[in-house]
Amino acid sequence: MFLRLLFVLLTALNIAVGAWLLLGQPYARGGTPSDPGVAELRLLSELPAPGPATTAATPATPAAVTPSRNLSYSCLALGPFATPQDLRNARQALSAQATRMRSRQEQASQTSGWWVYLPAAGNRAQALAAARQLAARNIDDYFVVSSGDQPNTISLGLFKDPANARKRRDEVVAAGFPARMSERSESVPEYWLDLVVADGGNFDWRSRVRTSGIGSHSTGCF
Repeated sequence: MFLRLLFVLLTALNIAVGAWLLLGQPYARGGTPSDPGVAELRLLSELPAPGPATTAATPATPAAVTPSRNLSYSCLALGPFATPQDLRNARQALSAQATRMRSRQEQASQTSGWWVYLPAAGNRAQALAAARQLAARNIDDYFVVSSGDQPNTISLGLFKDPANARKRRDEVVAAGFPARMSERSESVPEYWLDLVVADGGNFDWRSRVRTSGIGSHSTGCF
Protein backbone atom coordinates (compact mmCIF):
# COMPACT_ATOMS: atom_id res chain seq x y z
CA MET A 1 0.00 0.00 0.00
CA PHE A 2 2.82 2.37 0.90
CA LEU A 3 4.74 1.65 -2.28
CA ARG A 4 1.67 2.29 -4.40
CA LEU A 5 1.12 5.65 -2.68
CA LEU A 6 4.82 6.60 -3.17
CA PHE A 7 4.61 5.74 -6.91
CA VAL A 8 1.52 7.94 -7.30
CA LEU A 9 3.22 10.86 -5.54
CA LEU A 10 6.35 10.60 -7.69
CA THR A 11 4.26 10.44 -10.85
CA ALA A 12 2.32 13.53 -9.84
CA LEU A 13 5.53 15.36 -8.97
CA ASN A 14 7.03 14.57 -12.39
CA ILE A 15 3.89 15.81 -14.10
CA ALA A 16 3.99 19.06 -12.10
CA VAL A 17 7.68 19.66 -12.86
CA GLY A 18 7.09 19.00 -16.56
CA ALA A 19 4.17 21.41 -16.65
CA TRP A 20 6.23 24.09 -14.87
CA LEU A 21 9.14 23.67 -17.28
CA LEU A 22 6.79 23.86 -20.23
CA LEU A 23 4.48 26.65 -19.13
CA GLY A 24 6.20 28.53 -16.29
CA GLN A 25 9.47 29.80 -18.04
CA PRO A 26 9.17 33.17 -19.85
CA TYR A 27 11.36 32.18 -22.77
CA ALA A 28 9.28 29.09 -23.43
CA ARG A 29 6.67 31.42 -24.96
CA GLY A 30 8.99 33.16 -27.42
CA GLY A 31 10.77 35.45 -24.93
CA THR A 32 14.43 35.72 -24.13
CA PRO A 33 16.15 34.17 -21.09
CA SER A 34 17.68 37.51 -20.10
CA ASP A 35 16.55 40.91 -18.97
CA PRO A 36 15.58 43.48 -21.58
CA GLY A 37 18.60 45.35 -22.95
CA VAL A 38 21.07 42.58 -22.00
CA ALA A 39 22.74 40.72 -24.84
CA GLU A 40 21.88 37.04 -25.10
CA LEU A 41 24.68 34.67 -24.18
CA ARG A 42 25.46 32.35 -27.05
CA LEU A 43 27.94 29.52 -27.53
CA LEU A 44 30.68 29.81 -30.13
CA SER A 45 29.20 26.87 -31.93
CA GLU A 46 25.93 28.81 -32.28
CA LEU A 47 27.56 31.83 -33.96
CA PRO A 48 27.11 32.10 -37.75
CA ALA A 49 30.11 31.38 -39.95
CA PRO A 50 32.16 34.53 -40.75
CA GLY A 51 31.54 36.08 -44.13
CA PRO A 52 34.18 37.25 -46.61
CA ALA A 53 36.74 39.70 -45.23
CA THR A 54 35.89 43.31 -45.86
CA THR A 55 38.62 45.35 -47.51
CA ALA A 56 39.36 48.69 -45.82
CA ALA A 57 38.31 51.63 -47.92
CA THR A 58 41.22 53.39 -49.65
CA PRO A 59 41.18 57.14 -49.22
CA ALA A 60 40.40 58.89 -52.44
CA THR A 61 43.39 60.47 -54.15
CA PRO A 62 42.93 64.21 -54.43
CA ALA A 63 42.49 65.43 -57.95
CA ALA A 64 45.66 66.78 -59.48
CA VAL A 65 45.92 70.53 -59.38
CA THR A 66 46.60 72.01 -62.75
CA PRO A 67 49.64 74.30 -62.41
CA SER A 68 49.20 77.89 -63.42
CA ARG A 69 50.84 79.15 -66.55
CA ASN A 70 54.56 79.75 -65.99
CA LEU A 71 55.50 83.38 -66.14
CA SER A 72 58.60 84.63 -67.89
CA TYR A 73 60.83 87.12 -66.16
CA SER A 74 63.50 89.63 -67.18
CA CYS A 75 66.41 90.71 -65.03
CA LEU A 76 68.11 94.07 -65.37
CA ALA A 77 70.52 96.31 -63.50
CA LEU A 78 69.99 100.04 -62.98
CA GLY A 79 72.88 102.39 -62.24
CA PRO A 80 75.34 103.52 -61.38
CA PHE A 81 73.94 105.64 -58.58
CA ALA A 82 76.35 108.14 -57.10
CA THR A 83 75.10 107.95 -53.52
CA PRO A 84 73.33 105.40 -51.31
CA GLN A 85 70.43 107.83 -50.95
CA ASP A 86 69.88 107.89 -54.72
CA LEU A 87 69.81 104.09 -54.65
CA ARG A 88 67.27 104.02 -51.82
CA ASN A 89 65.03 106.50 -53.63
CA ALA A 90 65.03 104.34 -56.76
CA ARG A 91 64.33 101.19 -54.79
CA GLN A 92 61.34 102.77 -53.09
CA ALA A 93 59.99 104.10 -56.41
CA LEU A 94 60.16 100.67 -58.10
CA SER A 95 59.20 98.38 -55.20
CA ALA A 96 55.61 97.90 -56.46
CA GLN A 97 56.68 96.96 -60.01
CA ALA A 98 59.52 94.51 -59.28
CA THR A 99 59.16 90.88 -58.26
CA ARG A 100 62.53 90.93 -56.50
CA MET A 101 65.21 93.56 -55.90
CA ARG A 102 68.71 93.67 -54.49
CA SER A 103 71.23 96.47 -53.95
CA ARG A 104 74.96 96.13 -54.46
CA GLN A 105 78.09 98.25 -54.36
CA GLU A 106 81.03 98.03 -56.74
CA GLN A 107 84.36 99.81 -56.98
CA ALA A 108 85.01 101.64 -60.23
CA SER A 109 88.01 103.48 -61.60
CA GLN A 110 87.30 107.15 -62.23
CA THR A 111 89.48 109.77 -63.89
CA SER A 112 90.61 112.33 -61.38
CA GLY A 113 92.67 114.47 -63.76
CA TRP A 114 95.73 114.62 -66.02
CA TRP A 115 99.26 114.98 -64.75
CA VAL A 116 102.07 116.80 -66.58
CA TYR A 117 105.60 115.97 -65.39
CA LEU A 118 109.26 115.43 -66.23
CA PRO A 119 110.41 111.79 -65.92
CA ALA A 120 112.35 110.86 -62.81
CA ALA A 121 116.03 111.81 -62.77
CA GLY A 122 118.72 109.36 -61.72
CA ASN A 123 119.09 110.90 -58.26
CA ARG A 124 118.04 113.81 -56.13
CA ALA A 125 120.87 116.10 -57.30
CA GLN A 126 119.95 115.62 -60.96
CA ALA A 127 116.30 116.35 -60.22
CA LEU A 128 117.23 119.62 -58.46
CA ALA A 129 119.47 120.60 -61.38
CA ALA A 130 116.57 120.06 -63.83
CA ALA A 131 114.35 122.22 -61.65
CA ARG A 132 116.89 125.06 -61.78
CA GLN A 133 116.94 124.79 -65.57
CA LEU A 134 113.15 125.13 -65.65
CA ALA A 135 113.36 128.29 -63.56
CA ALA A 136 116.00 129.68 -65.89
CA ARG A 137 113.56 129.24 -68.79
CA ASN A 138 110.84 131.10 -66.88
CA ILE A 139 108.86 127.91 -66.27
CA ASP A 140 107.42 128.01 -62.78
CA ASP A 141 104.78 126.06 -60.88
CA TYR A 142 106.82 122.87 -60.59
CA PHE A 143 107.54 120.55 -57.71
CA VAL A 144 110.36 118.02 -57.19
CA VAL A 145 108.91 114.79 -55.85
CA SER A 146 111.06 113.43 -53.04
CA SER A 147 109.05 110.39 -51.88
CA GLY A 148 106.40 107.94 -52.96
CA ASP A 149 106.53 105.59 -55.91
CA GLN A 150 108.04 108.18 -58.27
CA PRO A 151 110.84 109.98 -56.43
CA ASN A 152 112.96 112.57 -58.29
CA THR A 153 110.11 113.26 -60.72
CA ILE A 154 109.33 116.92 -61.40
CA SER A 155 105.61 117.61 -61.32
CA LEU A 156 104.43 120.37 -63.64
CA GLY A 157 100.78 120.36 -62.64
CA LEU A 158 97.58 118.32 -62.27
CA PHE A 159 94.68 119.39 -64.51
CA LYS A 160 91.00 118.50 -64.63
CA ASP A 161 90.66 119.53 -68.27
CA PRO A 162 92.81 117.47 -70.65
CA ALA A 163 93.06 120.46 -73.00
CA ASN A 164 94.80 122.49 -70.31
CA ALA A 165 97.11 119.57 -69.58
CA ARG A 166 98.13 119.29 -73.23
CA LYS A 167 98.78 123.04 -73.41
CA ARG A 168 101.11 122.88 -70.37
CA ARG A 169 102.96 119.89 -71.76
CA ASP A 170 103.48 121.53 -75.14
CA GLU A 171 104.87 124.69 -73.53
CA VAL A 172 107.46 122.76 -71.55
CA VAL A 173 108.41 120.61 -74.56
CA ALA A 174 108.85 123.79 -76.63
CA ALA A 175 111.30 125.01 -73.96
CA GLY A 176 113.44 121.92 -74.53
CA PHE A 177 112.28 119.58 -71.75
CA PRO A 178 110.83 116.04 -72.23
CA ALA A 179 107.50 116.75 -70.54
CA ARG A 180 104.90 114.00 -70.47
CA MET A 181 101.19 113.78 -69.77
CA SER A 182 99.32 110.90 -68.11
CA GLU A 183 95.79 110.30 -66.91
CA ARG A 184 95.26 110.00 -63.16
CA SER A 185 92.48 107.76 -61.80
CA GLU A 186 91.05 106.81 -58.45
CA SER A 187 88.78 104.07 -57.14
CA VAL A 188 85.29 105.27 -56.27
CA PRO A 189 82.16 103.36 -55.10
CA GLU A 190 79.22 102.83 -57.45
CA TYR A 191 75.77 101.69 -56.40
CA TRP A 192 73.52 99.41 -58.47
CA LEU A 193 69.95 98.14 -58.22
CA ASP A 194 69.18 94.70 -59.69
CA LEU A 195 65.54 93.96 -60.55
CA VAL A 196 63.49 90.90 -61.53
CA VAL A 197 60.34 91.92 -63.40
CA ALA A 198 57.61 90.01 -65.21
CA ASP A 199 57.83 90.25 -68.98
CA GLY A 200 55.18 92.24 -70.73
CA GLY A 201 56.93 95.26 -72.15
CA ASN A 202 55.21 97.69 -69.78
CA PHE A 203 58.00 98.17 -67.24
CA ASP A 204 58.96 101.83 -67.51
CA TRP A 205 61.52 102.60 -64.81
CA ARG A 206 62.52 105.94 -66.38
CA SER A 207 59.21 107.53 -65.48
CA ARG A 208 59.77 106.70 -61.80
CA VAL A 209 63.52 107.15 -61.29
CA ARG A 210 64.38 110.84 -61.53
CA THR A 211 68.15 110.52 -60.96
CA SER A 212 70.10 111.75 -63.96
CA GLY A 213 72.84 109.72 -65.60
CA ILE A 214 71.23 106.34 -64.81
CA GLY A 215 71.14 103.57 -67.40
CA SER A 216 70.09 99.93 -67.51
CA HIS A 217 71.38 96.67 -68.94
CA SER A 218 70.47 92.99 -68.74
CA THR A 219 71.94 90.99 -65.90
CA GLY A 220 71.79 87.49 -64.47
CA CYS A 221 68.63 86.58 -62.60
CA PHE A 222 68.81 85.85 -58.88
